[in-house]
Amino acid sequence: MVQVCPNGSRAAADGAQVPLTPDELARSAAEAVAAGATEVHVHPRTPCGRESLSARVVGPVVEMLRGRAGVPVGVTTGAWAEPDPAERLERVRSWSVLPDFASVNWHEPGAEELAELLLARGVGVEAGIWSGTEGAARFAASPMGPRVLRVLAEVTDTAPATTEASAHALLASLGTAHGRPVLLHGEDGGAWPVLRLAGRLGLATRIGLEDTLFLPDGERALSNAELVAAGLAEYGAQGDQ
Repeated sequence: MVQVCPNGSRAAADGAQVPLTPDELARSAAEAVAAGATEVHVHPRTPCGRESLSARVVGPVVEMLRGRAGVPVGVTTGAWAEPDPAERLERVRSWSVLPDFASVNWHEPGAEELAELLLARGVGVEAGIWSGTEGAARFAASPMGPRVLRVLAEVTDTAPATTEASAHALLASLGTAHGRPVLLHGEDGGAWPVLRLAGRLGLATRIGLEDTLFLPDGERALSNAELVAAGLAEYGAQGDQ
């Protein structure tokens, strides 16, 4: 399974290829699915470009992506979009259009309460476990662990020379991950080394402009679809070794 992450926290300054509006996101996601992506993870934005968990922002994006991409659609619940844990819960309670899944960063305050609410509403939970945080330890002790959709293991080390070792350390810290599937990915300079590692280990992964603006050869990526196609080629090549 290769998930596409079309925009993340990227902004217009990162290039015209980064989709921000609902229409741009839907078009980019549909192209990425045509290139082989099986899911979409997106960061909905207000018209002025700010990430938001508001029902008025999340709903239209989810509806448009689901209609045009035709695959499961997930959204972020990152604290940067709504720093106050109580307000974050209220935002999610107000959603009238529900995503198929949502990522919950386990090192952030209120993570378990948020995961509980999402599950009660029928939304799958990606347990976001970042390297360099207490996320793995908190998740290991969490009674919510067996109930999540998957673990989203995010390697925050962006140095190509060390990111693979950091990925192995993160996976080791997860242990059995409560028996849940693991999606392993990196970012920026670590994106391609970690994707290749996921291929060798047979783990799900993701790629998109959220994680990197560049193709494996260092050329600037022109679209999410181009990154997905390259990601599938890199992933498959590891399985052939």
